[in-house]
Amino acid sequence: MADNSGGNPFLVSPSTGHRATRSSSFSFSSSASGAVADEAATRNRASGARDSKAAGAEADAGAAFVLESKGTWWHAGFHLTTAMVGPAVLSLPYAFRGIGWGLGLGVLTALGAISFYTYYIMSRVVDHCEAAGRRHIRFRDLAADIFDERRFFGVGTGWAFYLVVAVQTAINTGTTIGSILLAANCVEILYSSLTTDGPLKLYHFILLIAVVLAILSQMPSFHSLRYINLGSLLLSLGYTMLLSAACIRAGLSSDAPTKDYSLSASKSKKTFDAFLSVAILAAAYGNGILPEIQATLAPPAAGKMAKALVICYSVASFTFYLPAITGYWAFGKTVRSNAMQSLMPETGPSLAPTWLLGLAVVLVLLQLLAIALLYAQVAYEVMEKMLADPTQGRFSWRNLVPRLALRTIYVAFCAFVAAALPFFGAIVGVIGSVGFIPLDFVIPVVMYNMAVSPPRRSLVYITNLVIMVVFTGIGVIGAVASVRKLVLNAGRFKLFSDHAFN
Repeated sequence: MADNSGGNPFLVSPSTGHRATRSSSFSFSSSASGAVADEAATRNRASGARDSKAAGAEADAGAAFVLESKGTWWHAGFHLTTAMVGPAVLSLPYAFRGIGWGLGLGVLTALGAISFYTYYIMSRVVDHCEAAGRRHIRFRDLAADIFDERRFFGVGTGWAFYLVVAVQTAINTGTTIGSILLAANCVEILYSSLTTDGPLKLYHFILLIAVVLAILSQMPSFHSLRYINLGSLLLSLGYTMLLSAACIRAGLSSDAPTKDYSLSASKSKKTFDAFLSVAILAAAYGNGILPEIQATLAPPAAGKMAKALVICYSVASFTFYLPAITGYWAFGKTVRSNAMQSLMPETGPSLAPTWLLGLAVVLVLLQLLAIALLYAQVAYEVMEKMLADPTQGRFSWRNLVPRLALRTIYVAFCAFVAAALPFFGAIVGVIGSVGFIPLDFVIPVVMYNMAVSPPRRSLVYITNLVIMVVFTGIGVIGAVASVRKLVLNAGRFKLFSDHAFN
């Protein structure tokens, strides 16, 4: 709730552990408060102890079991890299198609620098709140603390918590569904290359991926994924190099299409293509779960996320620029939304060796499993917080059976949606525009200005304000452009189709 007492929002009462109002903070230092203040402090200490005990027994199961704080900064780097670097890099040449060489490279570089900055200041906000006695391990709780306690633009309490919950749920569930669908599509590609006119359909492969993912989902915590996410990092480097080598070979081949880098002649289409391209590039840097990743760091966590971000962006720089440049150079305006498909034209010979494409597809498939696992962790944390008993062991029957059932049900739900909506990949583009951009570009700068409160005429404050305005506009227009593309392709969508729509 909003604080009408005018208390300092970063002052913590030593007696209660809660934020102090102006009147209570005065009582801590004034010797004139007498016996009444002593009695009140005693009651507050008792109440605070009861509240802390109740919170520990009820609200910390998700923190203790899923977001356990045992990781190092390089483990956080593995998590961040898996959250950011994925098969979305295969769409970067397509994003260049809408804005050309100069703007493409410029926008990709600018977005990389800005996203690094926004992630860094978000980690600083988490550190700032922790130093003030309010440690937040969930994005939704951090947003509720910063926005709701200060009545952002006069709006009442509660909106920020539910807004972040809604957007995070859309991103995390959407990414899990999309990963299952794309992974099944990878298996279908491998199956089709080995067997012509085989009896298995897309939904069979979705079921196979769901079974594997349901088994892997029983890994109990975010921290337990650290080596899987290291493997994911290596996989992204592997298929990026394979794809780029294939694009270079295709671009030098006599069978390659004519290189044409011109933009659309229609002004309206050129405008929509440009904003769609910017939205694709911005979503490529998307994360949406940085506070949860920071929560996995062993205390003290202050300053460690900067090192983790350096790992992430070192890998991202290599895996973003290389396929974007080679893919767009090889195919120009004819490049498809998935550059790998440009190497496998529907008519004519393949533009890359079969073994190379097969190996790249296998690497993409394996990384998609890691991505689905990572983005499901927020949902699993909510389940554990609501239903698990932190007073019993993580692997006690009391906690093991609900975990097994709920996580399996969640994966089954995501798999069903993937099978029912094989065009879900097109919908994920819209989710990225309306989800990643607010969570990763807009909210962090607003939270920093409100929580850390730099001077309003300072460069930091003004820079954050500009980022907020610009990326709010990009998010809105990018969402419109994504919806427009979705509507234009709607006639090709079929429920329970045998093939994924690309």
